[in-house]
Amino acid sequence: MALTSFSFLCFFTITAGIYYVIPRRFQWMLLLAASLVFYYVSGGWAVLCFLLYGIVITYLAGLTLERVKEGSKRKGLLTGIFVILTLIPLFLLKYVRFFGLSAPFGALAPLGISFYTMSILGYVIDVSWGILPAQRNPFRHALFAAYFPQMTSGPITRYSQMAGQLFAPHAFSYEQIAFGAQRILWGFFKKLVISERLAMAVNLVYDQYPVYQGWYLVVATVCFAFQLYTDFSGCMDIVLGVSQIFGISLPENFTCPYFSRSISEYWRRWHITLGAWFKDYLFYPLQKSGLFIAYLDWSKKRFGKKRGKKLPLYTGMLILWFSVGMWHGGSWNFIVGSGLLHWFYIVSGELFTPLWKRLIALLRINTEVFSWHFFQGLRTFFLVNLGFVFFRAPSLRTALSMLASMGRVFNPRILFDGSLCRLLKPQDWVLAIFSLLILLLVSVLQQRIRIRETLAVQNLAFRWSLYLLLFAAVLIFGCYGGDYDAAAFIYQRF
Repeated sequence: MALTSFSFLCFFTITAGIYYVIPRRFQWMLLLAASLVFYYVSGGWAVLCFLLYGIVITYLAGLTLERVKEGSKRKGLLTGIFVILTLIPLFLLKYVRFFGLSAPFGALAPLGISFYTMSILGYVIDVSWGILPAQRNPFRHALFAAYFPQMTSGPITRYSQMAGQLFAPHAFSYEQIAFGAQRILWGFFKKLVISERLAMAVNLVYDQYPVYQGWYLVVATVCFAFQLYTDFSGCMDIVLGVSQIFGISLPENFTCPYFSRSISEYWRRWHITLGAWFKDYLFYPLQKSGLFIAYLDWSKKRFGKKRGKKLPLYTGMLILWFSVGMWHGGSWNFIVGSGLLHWFYIVSGELFTPLWKRLIALLRINTEVFSWHFFQGLRTFFLVNLGFVFFRAPSLRTALSMLASMGRVFNPRILFDGSLCRLLKPQDWVLAIFSLLILLLVSVLQQRIRIRETLAVQNLAFRWSLYLLLFAAVLIFGCYGGDYDAAAFIYQRF
């Protein structure tokens, strides 16, 4: 049941209507029932069983770990066992082929398994660390794990963020419903008008890359950058809007990532909850572990105090970024494009910072002006796009071949001689560019004002004119049926 489908809109509308009619103390129960129905309809009994397995294991883990003495070896051992048990379905369904083994369940891939696994795994670790008490009501724990708006593509939530909202009564609020509906509509615009239109050009070039060489690949990769962003952030807008209508706030996952001036800033703006999860549950614990403390001591003695501190840090970052790449998919193109390449960017950038600063001083470059900030943004966008080649290509070897083609085949004439019309019709290019300009305008405004709150105080005629224009744009220019497939979100398979 895709978020952009008519069936989902009907399902969500009926659920929301019942939600505000029944006694408030039963609202969370309705959400649990709706979540299980949603997951069954979307994947069937088989994938529902994987979800229920994760719920049962982590519920029992919470109850067990809470009773074990803090800091004991037994608690560490039990935590490790429950972590492994929680990860088993993810390993069997996504990563078993990476290790050269045959997949026991074929092509079965439960909806959003990587997202809900991270959420429930975080719950187990938080209980083990004594950060929060175990949830004793199995049905409430099930709702946290299976809350349906976030099941397709996240965001990755923490129990401490959600418990107070999921189980609390929520009164009908016109403002919350209006704001949620506005965000859903904006998500539909991003997904159906922009992302699905750009997908036609991207799919054509990447599926037939031996035919489309050089600058065709450059154009397709830039298009993919915006396709992926409008797909994933559009999905988040729908998810957060749906949840807001229920009175439940989910964490933001994007804050205008293509405005970033460095790779580190980019990852603070892109897929925010994923980066925060890996830092809190993998990187920081790793740095504090006995193994890394011993590694740090050895490194300081071997390389000196200043340089010796860097080696364990960069090693920990290597493990972090390998894990991020692995999370995206059990193949080397994801590990490189979404992980190791970004590790290289960040580490090399830090190592060469002194040289870079001296060069800036020598050339007397003013770093506090728009032109320099714009250059930094273009540089970051270029580096991110190199990673997207690996992300979109079917394999690591194909990605390397594509990058070689971009450098070897010099045909920028296609930008001006009408060749790009082989990828999209002229009217589709015009519509895509115009829509991206609207997205740029909204993104710039988001940096300065709270758009929905600002619109709320405008005159009724002005507000509804904008809403109806956006609705008409989705209805008229959205991609439906035929050669278009607006059903699946890219990150849904993760």
